[in-house]
Amino acid sequence: MAVPLDEIRATAQRVAASHNLELVDLEFQGGSKFRTLRVFIEKNAAERARLAEQAAAGSSELPKGIPVEMLSGVTHEDCAHFAQDFGTVLDVEDLIPGAEYTLEVSSPGLERKLLRPEDFTRFQGSLIKLQTFTPVNSNRQWQGRLTKFSDGVLTIDLSAVKQNGKAKKPAAESTVDIALTDVEKANLLAEI
Repeated sequence: MAVPLDEIRATAQRVAASHNLELVDLEFQGGSKFRTLRVFIEKNAAERARLAEQAAAGSSELPKGIPVEMLSGVTHEDCAHFAQDFGTVLDVEDLIPGAEYTLEVSSPGLERKLLRPEDFTRFQGSLIKLQTFTPVNSNRQWQGRLTKFSDGVLTIDLSAVKQNGKAKKPAAESTVDIALTDVEKANLLAEI
């Protein structure tokens, strides 16, 4: 049975918007009776700006030591309300054929995936880990601080973390430029 992921994604975005949330990512895995739809949500831009204002004012409700931009702001209640509404729409519109599947809803986490160009713009200044499709300077694995994202090119400061790559000789440069089109996968690295 084919699952219409684009339609499910559009529905998730619509339901999330009604809760002042944004869809970060959506995954459908498994087969038969063990199918799981995972949905990752966060507060929308206006709600994240409100969180930033609270942090600037020294709110005691926010976790200490975590950059406010890395907080998705999503609570258990947000996930529960979204899951109830989204699950109802999925079932009413019969977007997932067959009766058995598990719906999981959560925040993207501190080491969230970076998927869209907007993510790389938003998280400039953060530590990231990425893998490229093809080797760049004889290496496909990179870790460092994302110092710049412009014109589809990431600039990563390698001196921010110890490199685990298998390059035969130490990097002479302290930064590397990687085209976004060459990024296979990328994640934030938690700074606590």
